[in-house]
Order: sequence, then C-alpha cells, then structure tokens
Amino acid sequence: MNETPGFRPLYRQVYDIVVRRVAQGVWRPGEALPSEQNLARELGVSQGTIRKVFDALTAEKVLERHQGKGTFIAENTQERAQFRFFRLARPDGKRLAPSFGSETIRVRAARAPERERLELARDARVVEIDRVRLLEGVSAIREHIVLPADLFAGIEKLGPLPNSLYSLYQSKFGVNIVTTHEQLSAQLATAEDHRQMGVDAGSPILVIDRTAVCLPERKVEWRLSRVRSDDLVYAVTLT
Repeated sequence: MNETPGFRPLYRQVYDIVVRRVAQGVWRPGEALPSEQNLARELGVSQGTIRKVFDALTAEKVLERHQGKGTFIAENTQERAQFRFFRLARPDGKRLAPSFGSETIRVRAARAPERERLELARDARVVEIDRVRLLEGVSAIREHIVLPADLFAGIEKLGPLPNSLYSLYQSKFGVNIVTTHEQLSAQLATAEDHRQMGVDAGSPILVIDRTAVCLPERKVEWRLSRVRSDDLVYAVTLT
C-alpha cells in the first residue's frame, strides 16, 4: 500500500494513515502491526513519530501492546466490549452481565432525526433494532438502536444478535467502535416500558442517549436505552 505523509503536521499525517489502514481492514483484529522500525522506514518518518502514534492509539483502545511480542489491533471481544461500554451496576458496585430477552430487526428509510444524528444522506436507509435485555433474569433495559444500512448489510439476517453488538460490528462488518458519546436523563416510564419491563407507568427510569463513533471518525450507531432505575445505577470511574 503506497502511502506517504503529505503537507500536514507530521504526527497527524502518520496517525491518519494508521487509522485508515485499521478502518480499511489492512490489519485485522488481533493481528500484529509491523514493527515501529519497519513502519517508520516505510513511511519515511522517525521511529519516535511511530511510537507516539502507537502510544496514542493504545490509549484510545485501538491498539494493544504485548511486552516482547509487539503491537496488535485490539479486539472488541464480548467480555471486553461489555467492560468498556456497559456501565450499569447495583448500588453496592456489583457489576452485571446482561442477557438476551427479545429483539426485532428491520431495514427502512431513515427518518429526519436519524439522518441528522448519524449524518446520513437524504435517501439513506437504516437498520432498526429494538431489543430487551435482562439483568439477573429480569427485564431491565429497552434498547432502540439505529445503524446506517450501508455499513451493516445483512445484519437483519443474523438474529438473534449477540449480547455485545460492538464485537459483531468489528468481526463481521469491519466497524471498529472506539468512542461513545452519552447523555443521561431521568424520564417517566411509559405504557410500553410497563409492557416490556414491568415497571409502573409514570415511575422514574434512566434514559441513556448514546452515539457510537468508529474509525475513521464516523457516527455509526444511535442507541436509546431505557433502564429501570429501582435497583440500578450508572457507574463510572474517573481517573
């Protein structure tokens, strides 16, 4: 692959080249990257510049370094994706593992709010996933998920989908989620919340509005999660 840095800050050029190769599947999840020395020679930059790029992408969870073995493309396994992106717990801090409840999947034309959120063309189509997830056997989360159909062709034929969708996005469709942006709000449970999760209509629930971003900086998922809040908290550790 013939790529050389252009006329932008050198670090950013090399960063963008590495990110583009990851996004294009030149290096697959779990695969070792060329050594810093070899990649520096190929791109005509210093080994220090490559190390700086690798350090940044390791901090962003795109790459992993294994002592004595090299640098690898990070895999969004079920366990790892759950640890990174699932933040619901009991008030005592107990981490929870969600399980499958129910789901429906369909492909349809994108609506105006979806086109705006995911920056889609006017004639774009989306995949709509509605599912209920269980926590310790109890219906606890209603998820409404919208994806650009052009990136996830055929996903509607794969059901039931795995618990962590991000591992599926990476392994099946080459979509590597690296960042999520979330907004939390308190709302009142609706009649549909009562029907699907058993919470009383009008009782407080937690709503998590998430946009997921993949390499290279494309918004690829809009997820609204409605969560029963009687015995759950949203747990985040800041360092």
